[in-house]
Amino acid sequence: MTDFEAVWARIRGCAGQEFKTVRGLPFTYAFSGDYLQPSRTNVELPKGHFRKAYDLMPIRGPGDINRLVIGPAYIFAILTDERVRS
Repeated sequence: MTDFEAVWARIRGCAGQEFKTVRGLPFTYAFSGDYLQPSRTNVELPKGHFRKAYDLMPIRGPGDINRLVIGPAYIFAILTDERVRS
């Protein structure tokens, strides 16, 4: 199992738990296949976008990945949360 796959497994295991964006906005998420659906938006975030961001870690904030992924605030919040990060 690659490091990212272990992180992805932890992300999947945290579905339904509350996370917070950098601005303190709470959200939860659910899954539809390899797409993550945050509770605060109708946009589905693909697994591949988490991989792109993960490959750049550490990053300072969602602005560092704003042009690379959909939902950078959610991806950053999840990848940097102590329950998920490696």
